[in-house]
Amino acid sequence: MTDVSLGMPQLPAPDYPADVRARLEADAKEIIARYPGSRSALLPMLHLVQSEEGYVTPTGLRFCAEMLDLTTAEVTAVATFYTMYRRKPSGDYQVGVCTNTLCAVMGGDAIFEALQEHLGVGNDETTEDGKVTLEHIECNAACDFAPVVMVNWEFFDNQTPESARKLVDDLRAGREVRPTRGAPLCTFKETARILAGFPDERPGAVEESGSAGPASLAGLRLAKGEKGGPKVVSPRGGEAPASAGQPVTETGEAPDPHPSSHDAPRRTAASDPDNPAGPVAKEGK
Repeated sequence: MTDVSLGMPQLPAPDYPADVRARLEADAKEIIARYPGSRSALLPMLHLVQSEEGYVTPTGLRFCAEMLDLTTAEVTAVATFYTMYRRKPSGDYQVGVCTNTLCAVMGGDAIFEALQEHLGVGNDETTEDGKVTLEHIECNAACDFAPVVMVNWEFFDNQTPESARKLVDDLRAGREVRPTRGAPLCTFKETARILAGFPDERPGAVEESGSAGPASLAGLRLAKGEKGGPKVVSPRGGEAPASAGQPVTETGEAPDPHPSSHDAPRRTAASDPDNPAGPVAKEGK
């Protein structure tokens, strides 16, 4: 009888080679020791096995299950829930283009389309040289730098189709690429190991990580009452100094009120004597 393959993974999954297994077990025991319950170690454990082969393989799922005394179904349920875990081979550089609302409006959709055409790949696909995997991603909480591209979870802010094309060309050519802010760039496997909770051992990498960018800190400066800095633009067209709460015109005078349909006073039961709150008739009538 002919053996017919249905494309299912080999069950049970093969184990790692003995030397790899021993190394990963030592790392896994270090991770598990951080938690009062071993089950809590699953997320960093998945990053650990992802750092070995660049994605979470059936062998990696089996390893996590055995180390944490879980079923492979339990491990798979978690690995398939979070998008940071790859389920198939991917490139050295995971290039994610934010296509959430603000980034999309500011040009994220155009960047994503330009990169698909430039690289000759679709969403969640990898270039033939194995260097770049392209995907559209959800909000990166960097809306003040929109549109944003991330490479292995490091920020590349205020991108354009032209700058994004140069970025991926440099990655594929092996040229040095530095994020707009954050730690120096490393490969996806190296990033996965750092996310598993192991130190970034590259000289100076931690010191160069920095903090939030100036745009992200503007609100904090306003809250502290600091003077100067960027201005807050009024939706009415005037400008307000960073330390003020009311919009003013260029002459320093308050603008004439011009409410829109969204902020005009509404005639509600709370504000209109002709429409008092409460039922207009007794219950049952």
